[in-house]
Amino acid sequence: MGLSRRMFTKEFKLAAVQRLERGSSLGEVARALEVNPNVLHRWRREVQDFGLKAFVGNGQRRIDEGRVAELERKVGRQALEIDFLRRCLQHVEEQRKLQALNIRSSSTRTSKRK
Repeated sequence: MGLSRRMFTKEFKLAAVQRLERGSSLGEVARALEVNPNVLHRWRREVQDFGLKAFVGNGQRRIDEGRVAELERKVGRQALEIDFLRRCLQHVEEQRKLQALNIRSSSTRTSKRK
């Protein structure tokens, strides 16, 4: 039987980080709040990185960031494919022009021999 994940409010997380900033030890805060110390480290890092924008939702930010990264990779792949196809098309057009020149030059060189 699987355990469900606990959900913490933004206020709870900010209060935990404030306790750490006031000088409480990581272990003490973790025991008091019954939270893994690694989680407290992550919360503190998010507050340092994002300030008031930290903890905007229930994990949506990371999902959104992952989706954005996925779409950026897709756009990058498509840009590479477009560049490749443009080069191929350019090569084909150059070959057609060369063939057209060869046909014209060979038809003007032939002379009637009698």
